[in-house]
Amino acid sequence: MAFDFSAVAAPFRMQPGLRRIAPRTPQLTPNRLGDRALVEKLAVLSAHREQAFVAEPGWDAQPALEALAAQAAGEHPDFFAREGPDRYDARVLGWSLAGARFVGDGPAEIGTCLTALPAPWRLAGLLSLAFAEDFAVIDGARATIPWLAVCLPSSWAPENKVGRHFTEVHAPVADNAVLLAAADHLARLVTGSDRWERFVWTLTADPHLDRHPQRIAALGWDPSLGADALAASAYLRTERQTFIPVAGSRLAVFTIHVAVEPLRAAIRSAADARQLQAALSTMSSAVLAYRGLTAARDRLLMWLEGAAAVA
Repeated sequence: MAFDFSAVAAPFRMQPGLRRIAPRTPQLTPNRLGDRALVEKLAVLSAHREQAFVAEPGWDAQPALEALAAQAAGEHPDFFAREGPDRYDARVLGWSLAGARFVGDGPAEIGTCLTALPAPWRLAGLLSLAFAEDFAVIDGARATIPWLAVCLPSSWAPENKVGRHFTEVHAPVADNAVLLAAADHLARLVTGSDRWERFVWTLTADPHLDRHPQRIAALGWDPSLGADALAASAYLRTERQTFIPVAGSRLAVFTIHVAVEPLRAAIRSAADARQLQAALSTMSSAVLAYRGLTAARDRLLMWLEGAAAVA
């Protein structure tokens, strides 16, 4: 799905940017065999599961997982189904969780990865591979994140965020005053009965979906490249984030769908280029530094100006 450039606001500000999800709008994106998100998630869970699946000691994720599984089956019954009280079928993957055991005839590497997961994480693993989204649980009563299943983080480490208050989670973010001041209110809002979404974006020289800081070395911008060559090596990295309420619990499942697309392919019109140019030109120096854009800003703006001039 192409990125919606209406989510690119100018002047640029670090703010929640929440909007209600229209009725019957899907919150999940099924993976198909060979999809990039599935390939990268499978690699992470096979080699670095302890960095992706983290939880507070003793925290019970089952109500949240049940809500997520119900959402998945309701939106995409051809891809995911619940059969009876303790069986979950990821139909395209060719694997099912029956009780605590995986059965199926799908790709062997998927079955091997899933079977190696500890029993409490097996349903999370099946859902994580069946869908492009990563997942976390928001505790609205405490404004904390007690559980995460995040394989494709954007330059942050899930193991350093688990159990922390919203203000701690967002403390490293540049120009974060609005986010921090609204932390408790936001936690209550997104764990209520309504469904919400927000979009975030950045420009990067890194094509990976997985950008865990201990697994993927940060890629800098080549200082020798002119505007056109730099744009040819740049990517638009976007996240659609949504919240699935867990009824009667003051919890919500937080979904994160990461997409990375070459910048020149992502810009589909002069209007897209103008929108991106306006946002980038109004980023503060702190935000530019936080996002690693300081060295590339002027050259990217030069290229976007040319793209915006194309009828």
